[in-house]
Amino acid sequence: MKVLIIRLSSIGDIVLTTPLMRCIKKAAPSTEIHYLCKPNFVDILNTNKYIDYVHCFSENSAKELKSIGFDYLIDLQNNFRSNKLSSYLKIKHSKLQKLNFRKWLLVNLKINKMPDTHIVDRYLDCAKILPFSVSNDMQGLDFFIQNNDYQVSKNLHLKTYIAVAMGSKHNTKQLPDDKLLEICNKSTLPIVLLGDKHDEERAENIRQQIGHRIENLCGQLSIRQSAAIIANAKVLLTGDTGLMHIAAALNTKIISVWGNTVPAFGMYPYMPQHLENYVIVEDKNLSCRPCSKLGFKKCPKKHFKCMYNIDTKLIIKLLNE
Repeated sequence: MKVLIIRLSSIGDIVLTTPLMRCIKKAAPSTEIHYLCKPNFVDILNTNKYIDYVHCFSENSAKELKSIGFDYLIDLQNNFRSNKLSSYLKIKHSKLQKLNFRKWLLVNLKINKMPDTHIVDRYLDCAKILPFSVSNDMQGLDFFIQNNDYQVSKNLHLKTYIAVAMGSKHNTKQLPDDKLLEICNKSTLPIVLLGDKHDEERAENIRQQIGHRIENLCGQLSIRQSAAIIANAKVLLTGDTGLMHIAAALNTKIISVWGNTVPAFGMYPYMPQHLENYVIVEDKNLSCRPCSKLGFKKCPKKHFKCMYNIDTKLIIKLLNE
């Protein structure tokens, strides 16, 4: 039996789908699992031992996938592109219920009708379409790192360090630079800054102000190399980012700082057997949170209190503990 799973992006969303593949394989080991994602996310999946084939999304995807002859399709993206593909393949399929109206209520009216359910369990619910029972094994997320990915961690020559995820696709999920500088400056351990090329300049400014205790690796690593750094870190300081979910998969301790988004959306760190390994830091009393289910380039209210109200002393205390 061949099953196609669609989740086109992004880093965190794809990592959060990994229990589904593992649990399908556990329930029916002979099932052939195919996964469709955008080309820049293939590195997250091509080392996953529960996936038989990873396909890159392109203009030719529909015809290529049609020729394979799938029995079932599980659409975890549920957008225009994935729906169009599902219609073209004409096979039995299920799709993630995105709960957009409930999210709208929470963002715009601050009425929380979201289910008290993690997105992982909602992904697993989509497997009910399969002709066998798929249950949550409660083993958390998966992220597979190859041996050569660890070389960058060995090159650091640091036995103990804190990893900091600098960036996010949306600025309103990021700690402001002045608060991040204060936190890094008062850490008792060396700091390794992680992010992409967009974070390079910000990270370098922090490194220059603090000095030798900071390593700036922003824009220098692949996703799996960044994961290797996180795997060997004492703790990851992060916003609501993809690296947060990678850290959860690797059972690295997490201090998760939330700005304009909220855990109620169901995408907080998923560590069912290691709940003690993460702490969420947020201002729960701010009337404008959440202002978006995703994020913005700038605070719509122009005050950015969701991050500026964060207690840096608490974060420093947690890091040093």
